[in-house]
Amino acid sequence: MSAVPQVERRPSPVVLHETVSDALIEQVREDGFAVLAGALSPAEVAEINAEAVRLCRGDLGEISGVEAADADESDADVMRRYLCIHFPNKLSKVIQRSLHHPRIVDALTKVIGPNVKCMQSMLFMKAEGKPGQAWHQDEFFIPTRDRSLTAAWIALDDATIENGCLWVLPGSHRRGVIYPDRDQDDERFDCTVELYDFPYRDEDAVPVEIPAGAAVIFNGYLLHRSLPNSGRDGFRRALTNHYMSAESLLPWGKVPDNMHVAKWDYRDIEMVAGEDPYAYKGTEDFARPGVRPDKEGGCGR
Repeated sequence: MSAVPQVERRPSPVVLHETVSDALIEQVREDGFAVLAGALSPAEVAEINAEAVRLCRGDLGEISGVEAADADESDADVMRRYLCIHFPNKLSKVIQRSLHHPRIVDALTKVIGPNVKCMQSMLFMKAEGKPGQAWHQDEFFIPTRDRSLTAAWIALDDATIENGCLWVLPGSHRRGVIYPDRDQDDERFDCTVELYDFPYRDEDAVPVEIPAGAAVIFNGYLLHRSLPNSGRDGFRRALTNHYMSAESLLPWGKVPDNMHVAKWDYRDIEMVAGEDPYAYKGTEDFARPGVRPDKEGGCGR
């Protein structure tokens, strides 16, 4: 494995909000992100981390890209194989419950509105040497019709500059512009495309260093990235859940044949607050857990 470039340490000016206060909501609106301290308790964090081991071992069911682990292989070595598992909520009741966590849902209903649905979860292991993700906006990948996409990025380890915390460009969500994308071959990042040609500098980015159990609540248009885990040992685990207003259709995924794109509504969703105005459509269960490619295993898989 090639050496990971070291990152210049700069102090993080991130504010830890102890409650879902007006100040937290205002920061999400103005800066595009805010941190809710103690969103999960230490016991809740430990429970999800234990589930991560079971998922990586394949004990909870089939995951595309997860290989059988030897009984004598350590849990840490098994987790080091994988950067991220998408849709772990499909197999883990513990992670599925986390979608509804009252502290986080309290923040979401104040940021998004009373009716909130979730469409995705992602569980990051990010062991030492594993890459980050280049500059991107979540709305690029999960488009909403009303710009309501909001992430809850929950630290399952202390997230630091050394182990690959989030970096954000405060205020970059305000223009409501989705920037151009291109393939990248930067060894610091996984296989995902990078966004570019935006009017912000890397030097303006803020590292979001937070303790385990804290949650970053951020807007779907916020430009953010992460750098590799350059620590000598250990993980930077995190659980990221994506939410949006239930009033908005979700034009995500492949549009079915003979359907106008304006009518397409991805219905593999889970309500976490309020009422679903499209409940008459029913819901589906077709998303399946899978491993995110990280270049080491080849981006084509």
